[in-house]
Amino acid sequence: MASTPLPPASTPSSGTSTVAIDLGDRSYDILIGEGLLQNPATFAGLPKSSKALIVTNTTVGPLYTAALRAAIAPHHKAVLDVELPDGEQHKDWPALNQIFTKLLEEAADRKTVLYALGGGVIGDMTGFAAACYMRGVPFVQVPTTLLAQVDSSVGGKTAINHPAGKNMIGAFYQPQRVICDLATLDTLPQRELLAGLAEVIKYGPIADAEFLSWLEAHMDQLLARDRAALKHAIQRSCEIKAWVVGQDEKESGLRAILNYGHTFGHAIESGLGYGEWLHGEAVGAGMVMAADLSTRLGLIDEATSQRIRALIARTGLPVTAPDLGADRYLELMQVDKKAEGGEIRFVVIGPLGQAGMRPAPESVVRDVIAFHTR
Repeated sequence: MASTPLPPASTPSSGTSTVAIDLGDRSYDILIGEGLLQNPATFAGLPKSSKALIVTNTTVGPLYTAALRAAIAPHHKAVLDVELPDGEQHKDWPALNQIFTKLLEEAADRKTVLYALGGGVIGDMTGFAAACYMRGVPFVQVPTTLLAQVDSSVGGKTAINHPAGKNMIGAFYQPQRVICDLATLDTLPQRELLAGLAEVIKYGPIADAEFLSWLEAHMDQLLARDRAALKHAIQRSCEIKAWVVGQDEKESGLRAILNYGHTFGHAIESGLGYGEWLHGEAVGAGMVMAADLSTRLGLIDEATSQRIRALIARTGLPVTAPDLGADRYLELMQVDKKAEGGEIRFVVIGPLGQAGMRPAPESVVRDVIAFHTR
């Protein structure tokens, strides 16, 4: 596991909380609170430029672009925006090129700041565009979904999908700041909230058994969108991810544990076609499969595996995966980023609150797939 101990959970507070990502000269803060998006003070100290570009989508843009534009206007002479189509199926080259086209049409220079306003798809594509345009311009994450606030906006992973594999084309490129405004979750559809809870739940089995117990005790409040419960869940998730990313920015070892459930989950997304299942839905079923794999490998007992499954089921997330056929699952998992030399490697738990990477016999993987698909 890690070379430094996991920091204890912060004391819950009602004000704005800050979680620091320690990466030397690429360090930045995650701000978590209410009313941040519309407050100019939130953006103090960020790079100023003659132009800024808000990248959003057709769902989020009408809700929040005007407020964000007004908040960042004091820091830029001109604030532009581009609205991309909404959905995982649009996390591709044509949508990415819309960002580049806008930047080129507006003669954006290398000091232009990009603002990613939306969920994980927008955050990933905006970060990738920022990494590529003029070989790197600054960008700011303003995630508006629970999944993006607890996972995809943090840590500098940027990418687009390819029909043959999810997130296989991208770059590590850190934002200048991450701004998690809890108020944006009020407009989040319930299905998207549940998808975000999958990424919250994963932090318990892989890093913090006490957090898993807290989630079991407070799941009803989270499902009811209790603001204090959501804030604690987001903050603890970000603290754990900051701890991991600070030690392994480019996923050479420890950071891979953040992909618990994702090897199976990415296969589900790719196999069904992007957008059929939400990312968090696929990860939810994937975590159930990965917990069972951990049990079959003798790393955790059956009761622990069932405990994880029960919590995921309580959220309403799927705990049974679609039947793509074992051969198709194995084919898709071969192009997973964690595969090495053609060998599929899985994030497994053992004991609860710790995780690692290891291959598994194909016969055992086939048994897991057969048991959990329909």
